[in-house]
Amino acid sequence: MTRRYTTISIPVSLYRQIEELIRGTGFASVSEFATYVLREVVALKKEKGAGPELTSEELEQLRKKLEALGYL
Repeated sequence: MTRRYTTISIPVSLYRQIEELIRGTGFASVSEFATYVLREVVALKKEKGAGPELTSEELEQLRKKLEALGYL
């Protein structure tokens, strides 16, 4: 199965911050990290069965997960 990709744009300053954030981690690239974070958000929404907007509780759960992984 061939994977298909698309491009998303983020500010250069955010890209550089993420580069610093992932240095020395298991992430090979900013794209890999962004994919991971976005998958986590989608998975969280599926767990809750909620609509498209994240609640403050869901955002806090995501923040705690990322902090526990050493990314925040």
